[in-house]
Amino acid sequence: MLESNYLLTDEQMMQFITKGYLVLQNDIPQQLHQSIMNQINYVMHNEGNPGNNILPRVPDIQQLFDTPTVKGALSSVLGSDYYMHPHRHCHYNQPGNATPGGGQWHKDGYWSSMRSHRPWWAMIFYYTHDITEDLGPTAIMPGTQYYEKFLGDRGETLLPTGKAGTMVLVHFDLWHKASLNVSELDRYMLKFQFLRLSAPEIPTWNHQSSEMIVPEGTPAIHLNLWQDVWDWLRGEQSAKQAGTISEERLLALRQELEAEEEITSLNAAYELGQLGIQGIEELIGQIINGSNLTAVRAAYGLQGAGIAAIPELLRVMKHEDEKHRALAIFVLGMIGSSEGEVVSSLIASLQDESEWVRRNAVESLGMIKHTGEQAASALANVLMDSLKCETNDASQANKTVNYVSYQTYITNKIGYTAALSLLRIGKSGNVQEVVRSLEQALYSNDRYVRAYAAEALTHLRTEEAVDILIRFYRSSRWCPDTSKVSTF
Repeated sequence: MLESNYLLTDEQMMQFITKGYLVLQNDIPQQLHQSIMNQINYVMHNEGNPGNNILPRVPDIQQLFDTPTVKGALSSVLGSDYYMHPHRHCHYNQPGNATPGGGQWHKDGYWSSMRSHRPWWAMIFYYTHDITEDLGPTAIMPGTQYYEKFLGDRGETLLPTGKAGTMVLVHFDLWHKASLNVSELDRYMLKFQFLRLSAPEIPTWNHQSSEMIVPEGTPAIHLNLWQDVWDWLRGEQSAKQAGTISEERLLALRQELEAEEEITSLNAAYELGQLGIQGIEELIGQIINGSNLTAVRAAYGLQGAGIAAIPELLRVMKHEDEKHRALAIFVLGMIGSSEGEVVSSLIASLQDESEWVRRNAVESLGMIKHTGEQAASALANVLMDSLKCETNDASQANKTVNYVSYQTYITNKIGYTAALSLLRIGKSGNVQEVVRSLEQALYSNDRYVRAYAAEALTHLRTEEAVDILIRFYRSSRWCPDTSKVSTF
């Protein structure tokens, strides 16, 4: 059992919420880091980048993620049942790389149909060696995890440095880039991604004060947004403002929500989410009548309104426009309540003509607490149906999906999301039915469907699930010592 002193403090959690990163120092012998770096150096120069296979190719890396320091930080942010995502990568920054100033600022490609302000996902950057600014560490822009648009010169650039074993825990959507390596040495950074499997019910860190205290020196840019994340991580609903607000203030918030400036718009969205029925009606109106950009921001604001927004969201689920239906379903998943007709309405949406709507419904069913047996059975059926529709032509499969046409790394988006949701709630349904669907998914054309299916079966751990996994692993086991340069 993890000792509580390895969990994050309130102050560290607030830094993660406001700035989107924490630097971790693992107390591990230098010899292990040197060994890992030597192994990676050999692989990169003799075999090429192993991509997702970096962990089985260099198994010693797992020791880093099994330390109390890392497990404590990830448990604090993502809950104790967090999961290491199958996508991981070794970033190789050579001396004097050709790109002026290093790489390009970006957010990593994400795995849902929408990004989440609440930390359902996180990443860790690990350095195998001492990392200085000269070596070109991954630059981060603190506090930008909530922005779709790049801040440019208005943002602060930070280059986390430290001894070998330095790890940087970041919000999944934090803007970052490779900086320029001006040294004469190779720089290696391993990127691993993690996700939470359930919405928080209680704080999972060393929580002492219910009051949100913004770190000293941090401009109070997004108090309502930060409060929403803080309260959600504590398993609490944010306190709503009592009474009514004036028409003048409501009009001002509407104008701010529609503003092109993202900071202004997000502040208005989250303030409206705290204003009870008046704010809910305004945000719902923007989802239905606003621009695409304003509608998405309104959806983020609505998640903070909590269960009071459910009746209006259920009504929007019947709208003729797929965008409105999809956004309403996204918000229901973020609210996470099975109150009233939420679950039955989401199950009905699994038959929607829009893939965007269906995919959001699939994911929301996996995020909501206490969905019951019917939800898991419905997801198992969705998973099996998606496997029947798979094609080996990934580019063709993505041409008709314009809402995430750039997510070419997921070729079966419905199946991928269904396997993830079954990983989260598979135990709540007919386990035998769930196991049968996951067994078929082990042979999906999509590598991430296969990975989630294997992990879901591991979580279920029934006798049948274990037997299926044993047969699967016998044919898929990776030998880390076998490569194009090995002889036997």
